[in-house]
Amino acid sequence: MSLRPRRVDFDTTWSTLLETVKGVITCGSVARSTWNDRFSDVYALCVACPEPLGDRLYQETKAFLEKHVDTLHKRVVDCNEENLLTAYQKHWEQYSKGSAYLNQLYGYLNSTFIKKQKYSDADINYGGYAIELTDQMMEVGELALDTWKKFMIEPLKDQTISLILSDVHKDRNNSCVNQTVLHGVINSFVEVEEYKKKHSLQLYEEVFEQQFISQTGAFYRHEAAKLKDECTCSEYMDKVIKKLQEEDFRSRKFLHPSSYNKVTHECQERMVGDHLFFLHGECHDMVKTELLQDLENMYTLLKPIHNGLQHLVSEVESHIKAMGLDAVKRLKGDNVPNQFVEGMLQVHSKYTELIRRVFKNDQLFVGALDKACATAINYKSNQKMPCRSPELLAKYCDNLLKKSSKGTSESELDEKLASCITVFKYLDDKDVYQRHYSRLLAKRLIHGQTASMDAEELMINKLKQACGYEFTNKLHRMFTDMSVSSGLQDEFHTALKKANTDLGLNFSILVLQAGAWPLGQSNLPTFAIPQELELSVKEFDQFYNRKYNGRKLTWMHGLCTAELKLNYLKKTYLVTMGSFQMAVLLLFNSSLRLSHSEIRDHTHLGDKELVKQLQSLVEAKLLNTEGDPSEQSTFELNMSYVNKRTKFKITAAVQKESVQEMEQTRSAVDEDRKMYIQAAIVRIMKARKLLKHNLLIQEVISQAKSRFGPNIAMIKKCIEALIDKQYLERTQNSTDEYSYVA
Repeated sequence: MSLRPRRVDFDTTWSTLLETVKGVITCGSVARSTWNDRFSDVYALCVACPEPLGDRLYQETKAFLEKHVDTLHKRVVDCNEENLLTAYQKHWEQYSKGSAYLNQLYGYLNSTFIKKQKYSDADINYGGYAIELTDQMMEVGELALDTWKKFMIEPLKDQTISLILSDVHKDRNNSCVNQTVLHGVINSFVEVEEYKKKHSLQLYEEVFEQQFISQTGAFYRHEAAKLKDECTCSEYMDKVIKKLQEEDFRSRKFLHPSSYNKVTHECQERMVGDHLFFLHGECHDMVKTELLQDLENMYTLLKPIHNGLQHLVSEVESHIKAMGLDAVKRLKGDNVPNQFVEGMLQVHSKYTELIRRVFKNDQLFVGALDKACATAINYKSNQKMPCRSPELLAKYCDNLLKKSSKGTSESELDEKLASCITVFKYLDDKDVYQRHYSRLLAKRLIHGQTASMDAEELMINKLKQACGYEFTNKLHRMFTDMSVSSGLQDEFHTALKKANTDLGLNFSILVLQAGAWPLGQSNLPTFAIPQELELSVKEFDQFYNRKYNGRKLTWMHGLCTAELKLNYLKKTYLVTMGSFQMAVLLLFNSSLRLSHSEIRDHTHLGDKELVKQLQSLVEAKLLNTEGDPSEQSTFELNMSYVNKRTKFKITAAVQKESVQEMEQTRSAVDEDRKMYIQAAIVRIMKARKLLKHNLLIQEVISQAKSRFGPNIAMIKKCIEALIDKQYLERTQNSTDEYSYVA
């Protein structure tokens, strides 16, 4: 076949082409040779000379399609109502396939004649002028679909939509309907405009979807009212969930995917959103009695509704808070730290699992759990007194890490320490915990009470992960001091061997940095060391001064321990005791009976401290006296002392924290906070240069909240102190604005 333009008789060619077009649009059988010939005819008409006949071909094809669809419309209308949708779906299925084939047959007309006159995608999307898409020519396949819309859908839309909605209503009432027919008819409203670049779902939404959603809302409004009258809240939720699942399945059977969420939303609004007052009214009792299945159903229903969960979240938070406060307020007896931590962990673990299982770890409920636990853990029985939780948690950790913690495996210990961090994260006053923890850690290290150094380091690493290196810096330095002291002690003994000096006893020391250890050096008790220790102390002083010129050693004898051998009894005993107790007992080497004043003169201990030490020795039955020890008492060595154990320890005088010691801890915390706040203010002002008073307060609170809740009055005092120190100054034009002094 020649591709050169030639003269063509339109009527003859169109007559031949029309027969094939009829066969294609009805999905009839068209031979390959015939198809090729008709394809050539379309080409010939488009390139005909002297004038191309493409426009006339387009108009004739359009007229044929309109006539054909009008004929199909009459056939559909002639059917009774029961068969109308079936007939429509049958003709549509045939016609839609035929129009796709017809579009291929007219491929040359589409590409050379029609596409050149069509607007581009850029014109449609970004054109700076109004474009009337109805004015432009359509490809033949698009023309066929548009013809179906005008001559079939538009005239029949009221009747077809009514029948569709009727069948859907039957399906909701469990009657049998033809799913294939319904799905085909509904999707024809989408497929007939799929070729459009914009608003391809407009016909579907305007003709069908709006009415369908309206009818759906009316149906479920009635259903909800009926169920609410007949059922309890628990039964109502079960049935509503089932109805929602059924409607979602129905949407997927019949509708276009764009409608799924819209229909589900409408059902939720009518069955849940319209009855929030009823559902919220049941939340309190469900949460209080912890009806897990009902709570899960309530969550499922309320989650999609705007602000639907807020009431349930509030009830859950209040309930967890009540359980936590109950655990805190029940604390009594000797083992309060264990009761506090394990009680709070039990509450936290229980409701963490409930939120995971029932509320699918929804962040609203996780946040409610955190707020409730924080409130309970930071509860103050007396608002004028500081919260005891940091101290109790520190003591609980101390009990875990001491040697006295028996029957705890390594894995159990790791698990319990991790649980401690759970409670620690909720503390407002983390710096108070740090103070207590460092004090107790110091006692464990000094007195050799640590059960496992690995466990100690593990706990400190967990604290560092939670609060950063600065928080645990001093704790790390305490461990460093212990290892440095071990090396220092080896060097000291090596130096003694080289000098051929014999101390006459086993002597070991710990050299600790004053800045890292929470050991108060003020108000140390006066003490005259026993003659037996004088050489050891003197030799170590000289050794240390030679090694570190300029450093000063402060001996803290109250923290020392000694091991004495008792040779004056029938059996020999090895007794471990404090250095003050040792000094008292050594006096009885030269005398079996001594008065309180004689002991005081030799030891130089104050009367109050000496009475405590003598009391512990009398209670251990190593010394005898008449009545309770006092400043007028006389003491004598118990020569008839008997003990089943040949090696034992005398507990040091009870070192319970006095009111004064507690006050010292609190004042130390306050001083640390002032320094932290001042440093934060300087950092902020150095970066900002100029800042309003309220903004500065907010920035300081934001930076400090990870360690403690800063007091605004304290922040103001710190600002004044920094102004006095000339770090800041008030600006000349404003009384509530500060500038940084470089």
